[in-house]
Amino acid sequence: MEVFAISDWHLSINSPKPMDIFGGSWENYIDELTTNLQSVLHDDSLLLIAGDISWAMQLPEALPDLDFIANFKGKKIILRGNHDYWWKSISGVRNSLKNGVYALQNDSIRIGNVIVAGSRGWVFPDANDKENQTIFDREVIRLKLSLEDANKKRIEGDKLIVMMHYPPFTNNKTNILTDAIANAKVDTVVYGHIHGKYHKQEAVTVVDGIPYYLTSCDFLRNMPLKVL
Repeated sequence: MEVFAISDWHLSINSPKPMDIFGGSWENYIDELTTNLQSVLHDDSLLLIAGDISWAMQLPEALPDLDFIANFKGKKIILRGNHDYWWKSISGVRNSLKNGVYALQNDSIRIGNVIVAGSRGWVFPDANDKENQTIFDREVIRLKLSLEDANKKRIEGDKLIVMMHYPPFTNNKTNILTDAIANAKVDTVVYGHIHGKYHKQEAVTVVDGIPYYLTSCDFLRNMPLKVL
């Protein structure tokens, strides 16, 4: 099974939002993304979408965007991003998804011999930033819960992928998140969130021998990246 990743679609199918105000790379990006996905995905593919799926504020408004994702071939796993305000209840999201689309939150999902774990993540807080520290600490717990669930399911020969929205490392590379990922013997990590002038990460960063792939669609020029 081939595994692809591309994140930050920022969909608004029923009420199009002009994304090209964020730069030329967003011009006609949905058409380009659609063509590229159709060219690489097949029935046995797995596609990972690491957050910022839809601009919708409420789940009913996001349904056309979720249906758009469902129409592509293969299995799809989605994760909440910081702009996914419509994602309020995991049970509500899962009950709204069509066959072949799975939502990841505080647990793990097995597709064939691939197990996907992860959490949204958050910004790394400054020393006196109590508000962001609280959110960050919660995301650390969620990542560890997800990894624990994955390792309960894991058998010999399985590949373990971590999917996060926020970059799980800083300039120092190793931290509480990467330590948890390394301890779980993860094979591959994908993340998104980084756009435009904020592209400071490399396409792939290796931490503790594990490749971390930046998969924002504008960074990838709307071409899904094969990560496994």
